[in-house]
Amino acid sequence: MERFFKYILPLLISIVAAVEFYQVLMRYVFELPVMGLDELLIYPTLWLYLLGSVNAAREDTQIKANVLDVFLKTDKSKLAVRVVADIMSVVVSIWLTYWAWDYFVYAKTVWKESPTLYIPTFWAECSLFIGLVLMTLYSGWYMLINMRRLATFPAPVKES
Repeated sequence: MERFFKYILPLLISIVAAVEFYQVLMRYVFELPVMGLDELLIYPTLWLYLLGSVNAAREDTQIKANVLDVFLKTDKSKLAVRVVADIMSVVVSIWLTYWAWDYFVYAKTVWKESPTLYIPTFWAECSLFIGLVLMTLYSGWYMLINMRRLATFPAPVKES
């Protein structure tokens, strides 16, 4: 999976940058706007955002506000707070994935097309559901790892 993200994310960001550069060049330098380019740009942009989020969930590098860590003294209490945060993340992810599933089914049923190029928008809209499923799985994985670490945390040694 690491190899997939290593190649697909730079490819997607390069596509987005190149298309935006072309759009700006044509519109503002040559004064020849390219119709439908904005519609095309939606596809790699949405997949870039969602796959980038999945990669952050895979690496467990999402932005976190670990404010309580400043006040907690022991590693066990910090780990307990992390487990609670992981549980909340998984619950919210499941809830969002449920709503994304509803939207996925709706998008598949309606099968909208873009207004200028008539490209099915389903291929951009399905990225939300696929991304949230993967983020939920990775969040659940880290939650289980941290719960196991907390359950097997060594007890403090009492001195006699």
